[in-house]
Amino acid sequence: MSRIRAISLGAVAALALSACAMNDKPVPPSAPVVQPAETNPFFEPSPLPFQAPQFDRIKDADYQPAMEEGMKRQLAEVEDIANNPAPPTFDNTVTAMEKSGQMLDRVQRVFNAVTAANTDDTLQKVQETEAPKFAAHHDAIFLNDKLFKRVEAIYDQRDKLGLDPEALKLIEVYHHDFVQAGAMLSDADKAKLRDINKQLSTLETAFEAKLLAGTKAGALVVDDKSKLAGLSEGAISAAAQAAESRGLKGKWAIPLQNTTQQPSLQSLNDRAVRKELFEHSWTRTEMGDANDTRDTIATLAKLRAEKAQLLGFPNYAAYVLDDQMAKTPAAVEKFLSKLVPAATAKARGEAKDIQAVINKDGKHFKLEPWDWDHYAEQVRKAKYNLDEDQIKPYFEVNNVLENGVLYAATQLYGITFKERKDIPVYQPDVRVFEVDDKDGSPLGLMYFDYFKRDNKSGGAWMDNFVGQSKLLGTKPVIYNVANFTKPAPGKPTLISVDDVTTMFHEFGHALHGLFAAQEYPTLSGTNVARDFVEFPSQFNEHWALNSTVLKHYAVHYETGKPMPQALVDKIKKAEKFNQGYDLTELLAAAQLDMQWHTLPASAPKQNVDKFEVQALKNTHLSLADVPPRYRSSYFLHIWANGYAAGYYAYLWTEMLDDDAYQWFRQHGGLTRANGQHFRDTVLSRGHTLDYGEMYRAFAGRDPQIGPMLVHRGLVKGKE
Repeated sequence: MSRIRAISLGAVAALALSACAMNDKPVPPSAPVVQPAETNPFFEPSPLPFQAPQFDRIKDADYQPAMEEGMKRQLAEVEDIANNPAPPTFDNTVTAMEKSGQMLDRVQRVFNAVTAANTDDTLQKVQETEAPKFAAHHDAIFLNDKLFKRVEAIYDQRDKLGLDPEALKLIEVYHHDFVQAGAMLSDADKAKLRDINKQLSTLETAFEAKLLAGTKAGALVVDDKSKLAGLSEGAISAAAQAAESRGLKGKWAIPLQNTTQQPSLQSLNDRAVRKELFEHSWTRTEMGDANDTRDTIATLAKLRAEKAQLLGFPNYAAYVLDDQMAKTPAAVEKFLSKLVPAATAKARGEAKDIQAVINKDGKHFKLEPWDWDHYAEQVRKAKYNLDEDQIKPYFEVNNVLENGVLYAATQLYGITFKERKDIPVYQPDVRVFEVDDKDGSPLGLMYFDYFKRDNKSGGAWMDNFVGQSKLLGTKPVIYNVANFTKPAPGKPTLISVDDVTTMFHEFGHALHGLFAAQEYPTLSGTNVARDFVEFPSQFNEHWALNSTVLKHYAVHYETGKPMPQALVDKIKKAEKFNQGYDLTELLAAAQLDMQWHTLPASAPKQNVDKFEVQALKNTHLSLADVPPRYRSSYFLHIWANGYAAGYYAYLWTEMLDDDAYQWFRQHGGLTRANGQHFRDTVLSRGHTLDYGEMYRAFAGRDPQIGPMLVHRGLVKGKE
């Protein structure tokens, strides 16, 4: 997952996740947080290589004064642009806005990173306090009538100004963003929008805080080691360490991952313990306590619908999709509905196979969601003679990174990596690499933060500490974050095939950012539509099991021997296993997202439990033993991470990535020439072209859904 920035104006882009409003006027910086510039590392660009954050100097107390000073400076810059007596030109208006807010950009990018990956009570309080102020800041710019009139004047004569293609695209994006932000509304409606935005900002921040706390509190704690039968010794040691870190020495804790299903369900033998762990996950934010998110999300959905209506759209999904590759909710619905019959039919067939194994064991209980992974693993072993514990010793996390993920990038794109021990980090587990381009010139910096912590949001993602821009003279500084279980001290970090895929996925986002080559920050790198941003990342997953790449990193962590070919063959043969389940849980989550965000403003505030049940029935995805990948109440993507009405993007871009990988296979596979072509046509283009045009430049045609269906095993065909 890439953390999407959907708004332009340099630093304001970094505020998209909380870009709403507080009141009619921008909030001035608070006197108590004023800090001398020489003591705050954000007041000037970092002197470190690539302007990397000075984590050896940054303190929690630095963020709030820097953000408020950054807002103050940008508002002054924007006022100068809006009140410029000279006629509006591209340079004195659009280019000037792209240069504005650089201090705010510096601090907000780092703040976003640490609050997601390494937060604490102080940072969460700052986040709560500043979110509505950022919202007001956003509105003070995008609802500035004088500024919009200058942008509109340039937009209206754009075809006569001799602009280069990137500049022409930029003015089109600016005009669209201003209109979407409400620039053409009446003063009365602008006031309504500001109020809605204020509430949305506050609620989104509250949701994220509740979810983090609910997920932490939802960990399963057991006081009898025998209840963990089936887990590996490494997993049991990690559970003991997790409990000890919570002050529960002598017990064992299994922290929750962000998804509905939990990895330990595959191995736990005790059905009662499996059920308990599943229910902890299922109800983590539905306990009727301070961490219950249901009222928060019902209010969010209602307010988003009202915002869309105010801006002239029938629902929030229509508002969001206006600038996406899919364009309309109807197009998304048509796409998803094509997948549902085949996915659910395959899932039902898989359920029958699993029930047969349960019955054969003499248990004769009805398959439930907490049983699926455990018995599916038995089916997989029976069908493919494949055991996850056989595989993990060949996937040690650092070896996968260096000899798999980074190696594949070198083979495809010619780039090289050198670890930097001298670059400060925000947490000791983080590793940093300098990236050099194919000609040896410096390309950027890359951070990797892979281990789960209680103060880290769930899931995996990529983002920038520093964005690329020729105009600003900056190169990309990027980080990848995941949530792998940290082993006990002295033990190796052995990961699953899914974890390996996650590493390749997030590095695909990183490549999209590293290869950015734009003049303007608004159009740079991963600042693209939600249903395009996952294309490079999901495409990069394909190299995880590519024979050339796999041979280079799949070696036993103790013996150094390569993975036996027989085991490789089993893994590849099993790729299509459980695909009915996997696709159905994704479709269920995507449809929950769309159903929430196609509610009209006239709809009453929803009962979350009833709405979820009915939404799944309406979309033919109500399968008792296949729960959605995320329930509404802990669906971080759509309530706080910028993917509202956009979760379908993972499946939409899967269509793109499978089609693109087929193109690679037809043109020689893992070659530098193919990598360069993909870099030139997709990875380096940012948001400088229409997405359909960009894909056609790569493949020579529009994307086709066939390769996706074949890859998923939903239809027969040759990959």
